Amino acid sequence: MKFVQDVKPDVTTDIVYMMCPMHLLKLEEQMKELEPGQILEIMTDYDGALEDIPAWCDKTGNEFLGIDETPDFFKFYIRKGTR
Repeated sequence: MKFVQDVKPDVTTDIVYMMCPMHLLKLEEQMKELEPGQILEIMTDYDGALEDIPAWCDKTGNEFLGIDETPDFFKFYIRKGTR
């Protein structure tokens, strides 16, 4: 897992306390709104996202930049790809 700090997102989505599969549904919904190269920050406390979000990025051609861990939730950073 790649840990990052000081990433400047273009859009932030807070889905802390939402149940699975909301992390993937919201991720897909938000990525449709972004332009290629823009960065989404998605905040979630769902542990399954640690595997699901990087796998989703590989599958969809988006770049998983890494995560930042806080005491209560994770922040995932994804750069929108060109497809």
